[in-house]
Amino acid sequence: MATPARPEPLSYGSYLKVADLLKCQEPESDKLGAPAHDELLFIITHQTYELWFKQIIHELDAALRLMATEAVDERDVGRVLKHLERVVAIQRVIVQQIDILETMTPLDFLDFRDLLAPSSGFQSAQFRAIENKLGMLRARRLTYNAQPYEAVLPEAERAKATAPEAQASLFDRIDAWLSRMPFLSFRDYDFWRMYNQQVNAMLGREEEAIRSAHAGNADALAAQLAGLSRTREEFGAVFDAARYEEARRQGQRRLSYPAFLSALMISLYRDEPILQTPFRLLTALIDIDENLSLWRYRHMLMVSRMIGARIGTGGSAGQDYLKRTVDAHRVFQDLFSLSTYLLPRSALPPLPPQVAGELGFRYAP
Repeated sequence: MATPARPEPLSYGSYLKVADLLKCQEPESDKLGAPAHDELLFIITHQTYELWFKQIIHELDAALRLMATEAVDERDVGRVLKHLERVVAIQRVIVQQIDILETMTPLDFLDFRDLLAPSSGFQSAQFRAIENKLGMLRARRLTYNAQPYEAVLPEAERAKATAPEAQASLFDRIDAWLSRMPFLSFRDYDFWRMYNQQVNAMLGREEEAIRSAHAGNADALAAQLAGLSRTREEFGAVFDAARYEEARRQGQRRLSYPAFLSALMISLYRDEPILQTPFRLLTALIDIDENLSLWRYRHMLMVSRMIGARIGTGGSAGQDYLKRTVDAHRVFQDLFSLSTYLLPRSALPPLPPQVAGELGFRYAP
């Protein structure tokens, strides 16, 4: 079938709608006849944010479609990884854009700041949609001026932000995928019993080292042993499903127990060929969460630099609210905590040859 002819040749400008795009910057200060030079920079930077948010949503939607099947094909895991790594690359650009915005001084900002009220960056429906697609829990969200986040959004944009809450999030898909992975038991090989033995041996060596180093200082010894006791408690949850589920009920953990064990197995044996792509995928999720926290933190510092202790243009507590979201609005915190349970490669329980073979790539004619 022949490609239909265009009425006119496609050009760079017509393909990208450049003429329309360049009409989208309308500084409020210009309308009042008192142009503020840096308002154009402010508008372009935030419009660029929204374009990147649109691309992030595009990548997350693709990843969610691939993860929605009952059994995710290995090829599709690689495709999901590609989408997530692109999100990570975009986030790095978004964080770097703050450097450009900070070439504007506080006085430059004051030239037009009052013209922005009551608008606020908190009204970005796309950013809220990203958080929800990743798996942000409403119960963990900080309220905005004692209201739910969607209350500050224009009514026409609320559905875009809130609709993902009624759908399976990336966190949900990852939890289900990890729970289905066949690495929790290997026929007659009891990996977790071997792992428990190695953990106990490691903690025993740490206790000996502590007692030796602080034999003459009772206070220091007590403090170090108390810390070691907490570490033992942390490891105890790995081997006790009931304790783990109780921690979930209390909101201290979020991954299901099978998913947590699979994620830990992947992290411990990430050098095995078949686990390398899953490990990179978990790393990408950590990167996404870390970059979101970094962006919030840089945003908080920029707000502090620009307006000090003043309230935000939308009436929020400004930098204080942003500072609290850095820790509160995390999605994949459980993946960060996996490093608590890692052992040195030299202490890892060796895998039986048959198991190691199944985790490798080999051709068997």
